Amino acid sequence: MGQGLWRVARNQQLQQESYSEQGYLTREQSRRMAASNISNTNHRKQVQGGIDIYHLLKDLANDELLWQGLCKSTWGHCSIYNRNPPLGFSFRKLYMQLDEGSLTFNANPDEGVNYFMSKGILDDSPKEIAKFIFCTRTLNWKKLRIYLDERRDVLDDLVTLHNFRNQFLPNALREFFRHIHAPEERGEYLETLITKFSHRFCACNPDLMRELGLSPDAVYVLCYSLILLSIDLSSPHVKNKMSKREFIRNTRRAAQNISEDFVGHLYDNIYLIGHVAA
Repeated sequence: MGQGLWRVARNQQLQQESYSEQGYLTREQSRRMAASNISNTNHRKQVQGGIDIYHLLKDLANDELLWQGLCKSTWGHCSIYNRNPPLGFSFRKLYMQLDEGSLTFNANPDEGVNYFMSKGILDDSPKEIAKFIFCTRTLNWKKLRIYLDERRDVLDDLVTLHNFRNQFLPNALREFFRHIHAPEERGEYLETLITKFSHRFCACNPDLMRELGLSPDAVYVLCYSLILLSIDLSSPHVKNKMSKREFIRNTRRAAQNISEDFVGHLYDNIYLIGHVAA
């Protein structure tokens, strides 16, 4: 429905431009377009048993409540949502701008963010940018990963938006990497992500950390162990898979205060559910 409305709105915009004084279509071309539209409309009426779908969509394309729902369901947070709308504001126009900005971001993240700011959609604030990223699913994850690697201030605010309370460690790590994709290779950025996750996980579960005797450093070790185990169990190139006993032994060597049962449950989770950073 959203794509159909977008096309109708875009066609209306293009037709208006074609009839303007600075349009690029001649009168003859415009007449041909009008005749074609009438023919297509009549055809649609016949196909739909007399229901004029085109004009129905045209009416829906001017429904501000519908466009508002489309905007907020696709881009859950924008700074402009929390301000008094400027003169001449419409959610249909905002939808077009958000779509254009997302496409721009997926080509060049910095230009995309600057576009949102230039249109008054986003405030120039790391927290606002982080909220926008957290509530948006149309951004290319590879471009997003590059952007967050360069904008560590935005990354910090993005991490704090996650709530890992009462979540099992591997499940929390999966959720984290669904929003902030892990790099393809080990390096400083991956270490930074795991460090930030470890501190956030401990902050969300203080009682559990005291009960298990875990610190952010211990959680960091467990996260790295889970990532390595995920690679080991899922890679077709690894013939001799790590056993549960080997994982427990290796992990407890690195973090001696962790109980054997807890580490065993970690192994079972990866074995049954799969990779934490896929």
